[in-house]
Amino acid sequence: MSLQARLDALKGRHATLDSRIFSEDRRPQPDMEMLTRLKIEKLQLKDEIERIRATLN
Repeated sequence: MSLQARLDALKGRHATLDSRIFSEDRRPQPDMEMLTRLKIEKLQLKDEIERIRATLN
């Protein structure tokens, strides 16, 4: 897989996590443990996206 393809896949996953976080947060009683896990994963993806972008530039 090329770096650009990997970057695109990570961006898609990041957007999916963003949507899941938004949905969970809007529930009457959000699962705080799940929200924490999703946010951590989203931050990890962001870090990897930034590393790949730095490599491509």
